[in-house]
Amino acid sequence: MSKIKNDLFLRALKGETVERPPVWMMRQAGRYLPEFIAIREKYDFFTRCRTPELASEITVQPIRRFGMDAAILFSDILVIPQAMNIEVQMKEGIGPWLPNPIRSQKDVDNVIVPDVTVELKYVMDAIKVTKQMLDNEVPLIGFAGSPWTILCYCVQGQGSKTFDKAKEFCFTQPIAAHRLLQKITDTTIAYLKEKVKAGVDVVQLFDSWGGMLSPVDYQEFSWKYINQIIEALKDDAPVIAFGKGCWFALEEMSKSNAAALGVDWTITPQMARKLTGNKITLQGNFDPVRLLSPPKVIKQMVKEMIDDFGKDKYIVNLGHGILPHVPLENAKAFIDAVKEYNQ
Repeated sequence: MSKIKNDLFLRALKGETVERPPVWMMRQAGRYLPEFIAIREKYDFFTRCRTPELASEITVQPIRRFGMDAAILFSDILVIPQAMNIEVQMKEGIGPWLPNPIRSQKDVDNVIVPDVTVELKYVMDAIKVTKQMLDNEVPLIGFAGSPWTILCYCVQGQGSKTFDKAKEFCFTQPIAAHRLLQKITDTTIAYLKEKVKAGVDVVQLFDSWGGMLSPVDYQEFSWKYINQIIEALKDDAPVIAFGKGCWFALEEMSKSNAAALGVDWTITPQMARKLTGNKITLQGNFDPVRLLSPPKVIKQMVKEMIDDFGKDKYIVNLGHGILPHVPLENAKAFIDAVKEYNQ
């Protein structure tokens, strides 16, 4: 493999001393960019995911425009359940829609652990095309949802503010729930290993709905499966674990072999450092809605955020995905503030 020209992101993941922290944004490949919207008007969501030329173009768009320090492959966490014999649609105005949610042991028995090299070959093809397009300028991140977050959609059948049906399934049918979580975990490990083989430099696990669980239930139904994935991947590529609303688990998470932990905006940088004993790289945690503040305010806040986290063992990011209606100049102000940073 040729050397990546801008390896700032990889060095920060190793905890090396850097001149400034690297920056990228969750959901940077997507809906706030006019060049993305032009593609979206022609192709539906899963067509974009499944067509390597489209997925790679969308992945590279924000790098061309803003020059982030890492690209993240355009895809979706729900390609995993699709490969596992679970129907997933993307409905306008609703989002993910699963017509046959999983509610029983029998439903779990019908879920397969697929051959990812066949069922998800389109993702690997997209990685290869993207790597060519990036031409070793910046590292490429591949990602997956956490098993718990995938279970939430599979059982609930759609997005939710509470994921009450998903939790009920875990609490009333724990054997079936753990069986499903293990099948998702096994598939995810195989999937991420293939992604690394195809060329991604780093993998990130998104536990978007981890914060729905109590600290005790989080350990049982989410963290132990995330940790299995980290253990399986740690020798293949650096793993970033991001649990939204999961600050209560940071101390436990920092004992793992994750290369970095993502944090959201509900915790101060100082508290996140304290809980993790300042021994692991942290990523985050700008409130995405704050990108609607004036550019001048954004720049000031980003500078303060870096000062608070410290420039080393730190990756500047949002605390969740960028919103569709963020003005381009505001996104640019966020990236520029990091590039202009010097203490």
